Amino acid sequence: MNIIEELEWRGAINQQTDEDGLKAYIKDNKISLYCGVDPTGDSLHIGHLIPFMVLKRFQLAGHRPVILIGGATGSIGDPSGKSEERNLQTMEQVEDNARKLASQMENLFLKEKDADFRMVNNYDWTKNLTLLDFLRNIGKRFNVNTMIKKDIVASRLETGISFTEFSYQILQSMDFLHLFENEDVRLQIGGADQWGNITSGLELIRKEAGADAEAFGLTIPLMLKSDGTKFGKTAGGAIWLDPEKTSPYEFYQFWLNQNDADVVKYLKYFTFLNKEEIEALEEKVATQPEKREAQRRLAEEMTTFVHGQTGLQDAQTITEALFSGNIQDLSAKQIEQGFGNMPGSTMPKEGNNLAVWLVDAGIEGSRRQSREDINNGAIYINGQRLQDVDYEISAADAIEGKYIVVRRGKKKYFLVTIEGA
Repeated sequence: MNIIEELEWRGAINQQTDEDGLKAYIKDNKISLYCGVDPTGDSLHIGHLIPFMVLKRFQLAGHRPVILIGGATGSIGDPSGKSEERNLQTMEQVEDNARKLASQMENLFLKEKDADFRMVNNYDWTKNLTLLDFLRNIGKRFNVNTMIKKDIVASRLETGISFTEFSYQILQSMDFLHLFENEDVRLQIGGADQWGNITSGLELIRKEAGADAEAFGLTIPLMLKSDGTKFGKTAGGAIWLDPEKTSPYEFYQFWLNQNDADVVKYLKYFTFLNKEEIEALEEKVATQPEKREAQRRLAEEMTTFVHGQTGLQDAQTITEALFSGNIQDLSAKQIEQGFGNMPGSTMPKEGNNLAVWLVDAGIEGSRRQSREDINNGAIYINGQRLQDVDYEISAADAIEGKYIVVRRGKKKYFLVTIEGA
């Protein structure tokens, strides 16, 4: 399969501006293509990964990706998919976010030693543009009647849209033109909500370079779960690429817990496994779903892609420790990953008998209940069952002097942090 046929098989194409033209161009040329992201936050989340996984596939197929960090567009706000105006960030915040996103992109696209890609920031070619030059040279190329018919604007006309966000599609069109002229970029890809912005850019290129200019647009389908809800959101919020926001363990668990109805779709879209490997895993989902081999492979591939082999090993070690109860084998850093979001409290270094300590830590509601649970074998300290109500527990029991993991019953975990550790 060529790259377009592979994307079609993986269900990664929503719309194309010129399917036959793009296939013909790629047949004879290595194409330069781009995808952009605005630095509205200090980390990418897995929703951002959706178009960039396609960009990565083009890179692996021998083509040249250009990654655009929207230092300019991110400072005004994209109206796409929004029902109201964004709150503007300070330029200092936008610049800090841009640096952090660029670092994450380098991690994803510089994995191969001979990686051929370029990263640009649209602030570089807009910061010195005067208002008069913008209006005379760029604004004159845009028809307001056409602009308001684009879904990105039309959906906001009833609730209102500022001139600032109305101008967003002009700035994104400028990006495509600039990259077409200076980086030989011929293809822009983006999410389904970017179709209007992408086609505006193509219209500008053809007005500047001629109607026969070879430039293309491609969008990615909206990613939905089998229940119709948006992919990438959990009860705890977004799944981030920054390990400080979403630990490698949490990241691994997100993929591991995908439904059978979704896992094959995600294997096709997010992993670089070939058709034969994915079809074999699809067969396992149908015949041996209880083994969850497809989910485990998805979790392994994605955690390695984003967090490397070390991140995967940490995630698997924590997962195994939770399953086996061998908490004492974990490091303090791994404890933070696996239990950081669980109920917890801080306790002094000085010891106390176990029954009282559990009450003081907020794990038990009364000393009577505490003694009862201890005697019944329902209390585990760092994976070890304790049935001595008078056991003196202190900082000496803490992993690396910092953490004590308490399990009450089969599934209720608590993290106790030693004061001053």
